Amino acid sequence: MAPLLALALATAVAGCSDESSEVEELAEQAPTPSSTPSLPVQPEEPSRVGSYVALGDSFTAAPLITAPAVADGCLRSTRNYPTLVAEALGAELEDRSCGGAETGNLTGPQRTFAGTVPAQLRAVDRDTDLVTMGIGGNDFEVFATLVRCAELGADDPDGAPCTERYGEDGGAELQDNLATIGERLRASIEQVRERAPRAEIVVVGYPRVIPPAASCPELLPLARGDRALAAGLNRRLADVERRVARSAGVAYVDLYAASEGHDICSDRPWVNGRATVPGHALAYHPLEAGQRAAARLVLDALERD
Repeated sequence: MAPLLALALATAVAGCSDESSEVEELAEQAPTPSSTPSLPVQPEEPSRVGSYVALGDSFTAAPLITAPAVADGCLRSTRNYPTLVAEALGAELEDRSCGGAETGNLTGPQRTFAGTVPAQLRAVDRDTDLVTMGIGGNDFEVFATLVRCAELGADDPDGAPCTERYGEDGGAELQDNLATIGERLRASIEQVRERAPRAEIVVVGYPRVIPPAASCPELLPLARGDRALAAGLNRRLADVERRVARSAGVAYVDLYAASEGHDICSDRPWVNGRATVPGHALAYHPLEAGQRAAARLVLDALERD
């Protein structure tokens, strides 16, 4: 299980000795919607998208917004943005997003608490019309570092425990890791092109999770002295993915820019705080409002192309 999902689950099941069974219990508690979610957009013309494959990690899967769509341990919600996009387009969806996925899981299998799932790219072929990609934040524990920083602040709210550990800019290793994530994403885009030469490709970035100045210790116990480091790391990851998508000539959904005013501490957040609530969201993971916004932005990107 990759670090970000593991940390969030650890936060959710603190004090439990059997993480896997507790996660399954949490997933079962999430309600399954009794009706189809309303569509973000109603297409005026027949869609050019027949086959849609969603690739990504937990920020695409959106764990515990609803009960998981399938029991493979990926915790995909039935109200995540791929589902909403597919319904708006009238497209056939193959959602391969999986909580904890790294870029390596696009081409290689991934272990989950429920078993092993195949490489996500196996779902992409020459008949695929649309591919969305939302991945990279689990590589080198980038988002896990954000979660660790937040949790360290619970014991030292007025200090800077994370900055003292990593340095004000996160250190040279972090900078190198972000550059490598960009290279991996670029290579992944090319692999999608090889498998699906006609497909439209949309890279979906990460939202603004950490506010640079606001404080909400009950939701995000980030130490005062660590706010700049954590917010900067969140922003730099978004910057890397935006530059890669644009240089590769594919559409990019700038969820970071769009989510200004929707961070964890805001009045209208798109990302959950530290408390896991089945039917609401996993700790430090997307809320339904953020998924609906992401769906609208993906549809807008397709209309521009």
